[in-house]
Amino acid sequence: MPTAAEPSPPRELDGATLAAAQRGERWAWRVLVETYQGRVHALAFRMLAGAGRCGLAEDLVQDAFVRVFGALPRFDAAGPARLSTWILGISARAVVDELRRRRPPEAPLCLVEERPAAGERPDERSERASTGRAIARAVGTLSPEVRAAFVLRAYHELSYLEIARELEIEVGTVKSRLWRAKDALRAHLHLEEEA
Repeated sequence: MPTAAEPSPPRELDGATLAAAQRGERWAWRVLVETYQGRVHALAFRMLAGAGRCGLAEDLVQDAFVRVFGALPRFDAAGPARLSTWILGISARAVVDELRRRRPPEAPLCLVEERPAAGERPDERSERASTGRAIARAVGTLSPEVRAAFVLRAYHELSYLEIARELEIEVGTVKSRLWRAKDALRAHLHLEEEA
């Protein structure tokens, strides 16, 4: 049982609601969207923000859920993937498809303003925000495929196996993409420090 200091694990749909959603019952679809839309939006936003296309996040969230509802009858609740992992995989592929379609325009970053942590000093908050913007810019330089693996691992804490399964790639490819992401991010952040 999580303590007050530990965040509770993200909620999953119960079996009855999932079965109703797989049958196409609208009330269950609504519950599914309400349960997962925050995670899907966060994934799309993080993958698009550095590309200067965060305005597309809402459209891609809708596209992802259209894809989810189309494939939902084939989702195996007894299979190896949790529903949240499966939905994030579909969502990541939707964003990758969009990023491949068009070169991102040069545009200012659009970042979410974070609330200050309890007891946080203004200078700490400013430094954290500055670091967050630098990381977002660095993530925006990654290729769509590398960015998807990185965001799923760093922000959604999926395992290598879950990422491989959901992006339909080998575990070795996941490890390679994550290594390339970390190497590119380190280089980008080092260059920003020197500037």
